[in-house]
Amino acid sequence: MRTIMPIPRIVARLNRAGPNRVVRRVAPRLPGMGVVVHRGRRSGRTYQTPVNVFPTAGGVRIALTYGADSEWVRNVVAAGGCRLRTRGGELTLEAPRIVHDPNRRDIRPVAARVLRLLGFADFLDLTRTPPTAADAP
Repeated sequence: MRTIMPIPRIVARLNRAGPNRVVRRVAPRLPGMGVVVHRGRRSGRTYQTPVNVFPTAGGVRIALTYGADSEWVRNVVAAGGCRLRTRGGELTLEAPRIVHDPNRRDIRPVAARVLRLLGFADFLDLTRTPPTAADAP
Protein backbone atom coordinates (compact mmCIF):
# COMPACT_ATOMS: atom_id res chain seq x y z
CA MET A 1 0.00 0.00 0.00
CA ARG A 2 1.42 3.37 -1.01
CA THR A 3 0.25 6.46 0.83
CA ILE A 4 1.10 10.13 0.73
CA MET A 5 3.69 11.06 3.32
CA PRO A 6 2.43 14.04 5.35
CA ILE A 7 5.93 15.16 6.37
CA PRO A 8 8.50 15.45 3.53
CA ARG A 9 11.16 12.72 3.37
CA ILE A 10 13.98 15.29 3.68
CA VAL A 11 12.66 16.18 7.15
CA ALA A 12 12.76 12.49 8.09
CA ARG A 13 16.39 12.27 6.95
CA LEU A 14 17.38 15.40 8.86
CA ASN A 15 15.60 14.17 12.00
CA ARG A 16 17.41 10.83 11.80
CA ALA A 17 20.74 12.61 11.62
CA GLY A 18 20.14 14.97 14.53
CA PRO A 19 17.06 15.54 16.68
CA ASN A 20 15.97 11.88 16.80
CA ARG A 21 19.16 11.02 18.67
CA VAL A 22 18.02 13.27 21.51
CA VAL A 23 14.30 12.49 21.22
CA ARG A 24 15.02 8.73 21.44
CA ARG A 25 16.37 9.25 24.94
CA VAL A 26 13.46 11.30 26.29
CA ALA A 27 10.50 9.88 24.32
CA PRO A 28 9.97 6.83 26.56
CA ARG A 29 9.48 9.19 29.53
CA LEU A 30 6.94 11.48 27.84
CA PRO A 31 3.18 10.88 27.74
CA GLY A 32 1.98 9.87 24.29
CA MET A 33 5.51 9.06 23.12
CA GLY A 34 7.57 5.91 22.86
CA VAL A 35 10.48 4.32 21.03
CA VAL A 36 9.95 1.45 18.60
CA VAL A 37 12.88 -1.00 18.68
CA HIS A 38 13.10 -2.93 15.40
CA ARG A 39 15.58 -4.70 13.08
CA GLY A 40 16.54 -3.65 9.58
CA ARG A 41 15.18 -5.96 6.90
CA ARG A 42 18.48 -6.20 5.03
CA SER A 43 21.12 -5.15 7.54
CA GLY A 44 19.77 -6.94 10.60
CA ARG A 45 20.88 -3.88 12.57
CA THR A 46 18.79 -2.77 15.58
CA TYR A 47 17.10 0.62 15.17
CA GLN A 48 15.22 2.84 17.61
CA THR A 49 12.55 5.17 16.27
CA PRO A 50 10.65 7.75 18.37
CA VAL A 51 6.89 7.64 17.75
CA ASN A 52 3.55 9.06 18.90
CA VAL A 53 1.78 6.13 20.56
CA PHE A 54 -1.78 5.66 21.80
CA PRO A 55 -2.94 2.72 23.94
CA THR A 56 -5.79 0.56 22.62
CA ALA A 57 -7.79 -2.27 24.20
CA GLY A 58 -5.47 -4.97 22.85
CA GLY A 59 -2.23 -3.12 22.18
CA VAL A 60 -1.19 0.22 20.71
CA ARG A 61 -1.84 2.55 17.78
CA ILE A 62 1.11 4.52 16.39
CA ALA A 63 0.63 7.64 14.25
CA LEU A 64 2.47 7.30 10.93
CA THR A 65 3.60 10.92 10.66
CA TYR A 66 6.16 10.06 7.96
CA GLY A 67 3.78 7.78 6.06
CA ALA A 68 3.07 4.07 5.83
CA ASP A 69 6.07 3.43 3.56
CA SER A 70 8.68 4.68 6.06
CA GLU A 71 11.61 2.31 6.54
CA TRP A 72 10.82 1.65 10.21
CA VAL A 73 7.20 0.74 9.34
CA ARG A 74 8.35 -1.60 6.59
CA ASN A 75 10.83 -3.22 9.02
CA VAL A 76 8.15 -3.79 11.68
CA VAL A 77 5.64 -5.19 9.16
CA ALA A 78 8.27 -7.50 7.60
CA ALA A 79 9.33 -8.78 11.04
CA GLY A 80 5.75 -9.27 12.20
CA GLY A 81 6.26 -7.09 15.27
CA CYS A 82 8.63 -5.06 17.43
CA ARG A 83 9.33 -3.87 20.94
CA LEU A 84 8.07 -0.54 22.28
CA ARG A 85 9.65 1.38 25.15
CA THR A 86 7.23 3.71 26.96
CA ARG A 87 6.61 5.13 30.42
CA GLY A 88 4.90 1.84 31.21
CA GLY A 89 8.04 -0.17 30.47
CA GLU A 90 8.84 -2.29 27.44
CA LEU A 91 6.12 -4.06 25.46
CA THR A 92 6.47 -6.83 22.91
CA LEU A 93 4.08 -6.20 20.03
CA GLU A 94 2.96 -8.37 17.11
CA ALA A 95 0.50 -8.52 14.19
CA PRO A 96 1.24 -5.07 12.71
CA ARG A 97 -1.58 -3.65 10.60
CA ILE A 98 -1.45 -0.42 8.62
CA VAL A 99 -4.77 1.36 9.05
CA HIS A 100 -6.17 4.43 7.30
CA ASP A 101 -8.56 5.91 9.86
CA PRO A 102 -9.83 9.43 9.13
CA ASN A 103 -12.01 9.15 12.29
CA ARG A 104 -8.90 8.60 14.42
CA ARG A 105 -10.48 5.98 16.69
CA ASP A 106 -8.70 5.08 19.92
CA ILE A 107 -7.02 8.50 20.02
CA ARG A 108 -7.60 10.96 22.86
CA PRO A 109 -9.84 13.85 21.65
CA VAL A 110 -7.18 16.58 21.90
CA ALA A 111 -4.58 14.45 20.10
CA ALA A 112 -7.17 13.44 17.48
CA ARG A 113 -7.87 17.11 16.75
CA VAL A 114 -4.17 17.88 16.34
CA LEU A 115 -3.70 14.87 14.04
CA ARG A 116 -6.74 15.94 12.01
CA LEU A 117 -5.43 19.52 11.66
CA LEU A 118 -2.05 18.19 10.48
CA GLY A 119 -3.70 15.74 8.07
CA PHE A 120 -2.52 12.49 9.70
CA ALA A 121 -4.94 9.58 9.23
CA ASP A 122 -2.56 6.59 8.83
CA PHE A 123 -1.66 4.44 11.81
CA LEU A 124 0.15 1.24 12.67
CA ASP A 125 -1.94 -0.95 14.98
CA LEU A 126 -0.10 -3.62 16.94
CA THR A 127 -1.31 -6.28 19.35
CA ARG A 128 0.35 -6.71 22.71
CA THR A 129 2.00 -10.11 23.11
CA PRO A 130 0.92 -11.86 26.32
CA PRO A 131 3.80 -12.14 28.82
CA THR A 132 5.48 -15.54 29.04
CA ALA A 133 7.32 -17.26 31.87
CA ALA A 134 10.57 -16.06 30.29
CA ASP A 135 9.43 -12.44 30.85
CA ALA A 136 9.07 -12.92 34.62
CA PRO A 137 11.81 -11.46 36.86
